[in-house]
Amino acid sequence: MADSDRRDKTAVGRTGARFGHVSSNPGRAEEEWGEPAVATARPGIGRTGARFGSALPDHPPVSVVPEPAEPAEPPAPEWVEVDRSRSIVRPYAWTGGRTETAYDLPMEALISTNRATLQRLGSRMTVDHRAVTDLCQMTRSVAEVAALLSMPLGVARIVLGDMASAGMVIVHRTDTSAGYEPDLAMMERVLSGLRNL
Repeated sequence: MADSDRRDKTAVGRTGARFGHVSSNPGRAEEEWGEPAVATARPGIGRTGARFGSALPDHPPVSVVPEPAEPAEPPAPEWVEVDRSRSIVRPYAWTGGRTETAYDLPMEALISTNRATLQRLGSRMTVDHRAVTDLCQMTRSVAEVAALLSMPLGVARIVLGDMASAGMVIVHRTDTSAGYEPDLAMMERVLSGLRNL
């Protein structure tokens, strides 16, 4: 029995398709394999592949990750100023779709507020009319009113013409008013003065 125990010990792990069956060649198992192998000084050899990893040394890898640069300060957001004085109403809505008025106002015509009418109308004026009368406390041209209210010049001419018809503003006579003929003598004097320069 001792002999069969010995055969069983040497046969462990040495059976199968590659080595054949233990019972087919009982004496050969001891001759071929001899003493079991002892580990060498290089334990990583022979232990490579998907199961064991690479044959490189097992000391911890050195981290070569660069330190992150200090984050750049994000640019300050650019705030867009919204002009609250500007109306969101379309120009044709201000004029009711009209393109002409009773007054033909040139862009240099001077406009001022009629204080007597303002006191009479009081709070019954529209927001647009109130803005115009506030601006025209000082005498201003049609072009100035249009620019300060951010409305097209044609629209400003119609709105101011309607206000002049209602008596809310006063239109001051200018030298370019209708029916005014320029003084030729004065123009000759200006021309000769320019030539003398």
